[in-house]
Amino acid sequence: MDAYLVEFGNMLLRWLHVVAAIAWIGESIYFVMLDNSLKPPTSAEGRKRGVFGEMWAVHGGGFYHNQKYLTNPAELPDDLHWSFIKAYTTWLSGFALFAVMYLWKPSFYLVNPASSWAWAASLTGWQASILAVVFLVLGWVIYDQLCRRISPNMERDGLLSVAVAIMMVVVAYLSCQIFAGRAAFLITGAVMATAMSANVFFWIIPGQRRMVTALKNGEKPNPLDGKRGKQRSVHNTYFTLPVVLLMLSNHYSFIYTGPYAWIILSLFIFSGAAIRQYFVLRHLGQNKLVYPIVGVALLIVIAFMAAPRPASVQGTNTAPESSMPATETSSANRADAVQLAQVMEIMQARCVQCHAQHPEQAGFPAAPAGVLLETEQQTLQNPQLIKQVVANKYMPLGNITNMTEAERELIARWNP
Repeated sequence: MDAYLVEFGNMLLRWLHVVAAIAWIGESIYFVMLDNSLKPPTSAEGRKRGVFGEMWAVHGGGFYHNQKYLTNPAELPDDLHWSFIKAYTTWLSGFALFAVMYLWKPSFYLVNPASSWAWAASLTGWQASILAVVFLVLGWVIYDQLCRRISPNMERDGLLSVAVAIMMVVVAYLSCQIFAGRAAFLITGAVMATAMSANVFFWIIPGQRRMVTALKNGEKPNPLDGKRGKQRSVHNTYFTLPVVLLMLSNHYSFIYTGPYAWIILSLFIFSGAAIRQYFVLRHLGQNKLVYPIVGVALLIVIAFMAAPRPASVQGTNTAPESSMPATETSSANRADAVQLAQVMEIMQARCVQCHAQHPEQAGFPAAPAGVLLETEQQTLQNPQLIKQVVANKYMPLGNITNMTEAERELIARWNP
């Protein structure tokens, strides 16, 4: 019952996170569209009142007339609409979900025993959990310092964009080296999402509050508050599509279990940013097809890099015969065809602890993506996925069931 309650709470928390993210991102995308679609006021009265830009729209059986003022509206009502609750709810629910799914069982989901860095491969669960949280904190601190030092007055935002892009490549590389692939993609997305929410909390909303206070006191607002808020909002805009993809990436192991995972991760970030740039410019009346072409081209490169490769059995180190199930010993070192019965014996010994109908009864986590391996029919539904995640040592999670190199080599030679 306890496992069921945890899983049910997980479902509700995920639902909250998705709904809050949809609301926040939807509102963000709408305001970017609105801001970039504004046209100079056509009426003398509007220009006299200080209208910076306006847009007419039709929706829901009615007409809307949006007007934008910079820092000189004729009047400022008390019931202003503020956009921050959705941002905070998205981050808080996302971090809670990360804690329940990853920090709660770090040995399964965070530790990367296959890491080429010895110290990373030997991390304990609690050490990996602390390091994951440090990633989020340091990610925000470094990003914020880049903004403060490179373009404090928003005069070198182009250079700042390059620096932030380099930072994300470094984050992608480090996370894929230190953490298990599934967690690495999620943590990289969480670094970006943390920066987005922190931008709202530390810069955008405080700057807007100072502007409102100054106007109500009859003072002239500091224009840097508006410029800084705009700078951070622009960054949030380009983070949006990559973050959404990375939050969904845990369902697709073929993108994070290969040797090029950090490159694939980086290309996803650039692809999402390029596609987002197209829509931003489209709202400005510019149809720059080069951006979606670049974005799609990067996705094609990703598809090629993530595609499964034929496994090579030459030079494979095999474990002693005694480390394998008895029926495997003679066949593991031969180049003949591997039979399904041999694979099923490994599945039963190493995999069904999680990939079963009710793994929680034995204290193991539920099967990712609902992949079951209790029967031959279930195993034959995902042969290439099994071969890939076993070859890349993503499965078993944290090698909790002690799968041997000889067993991995046998599965690599399996030709279903």
